[in-house]
Amino acid sequence: MFKGNMAGQFAMLQKMQKEMEKVQAALEDMTVEATSGGGMVTVVMNGQQKIKSIKIDAEAVDPEDVEMLEDLIVAAVNQGLEKSKEMAQEETSKVAGGMLGGLPGGLKIPGLS
Repeated sequence: MFKGNMAGQFAMLQKMQKEMEKVQAALEDMTVEATSGGGMVTVVMNGQQKIKSIKIDAEAVDPEDVEMLEDLIVAAVNQGLEKSKEMAQEETSKVAGGMLGGLPGGLKIPGLS
């Protein structure tokens, strides 16, 4: 009886792994947008935390205050990273949601729990 249960758990994990691979591929095409400075800097990032584009409003470019522009870029990128991670977590939990409850002893899978 124990072996049958383990086989079922293994099959469930294999199914979840295949679904997670599909989600990872989909996240490459999903994007989030983050802004800073009231829209002076806009970052578009995909669900795999890769920057797709950065747009900088001409008004944000002040040769006398490069540090402000750098700060705006850092703020927008960090906000984009957070949004992208949240989106990825939501998408992966859709796959893992019901399946993880059936794992023995509440087993935690890194990156999913």
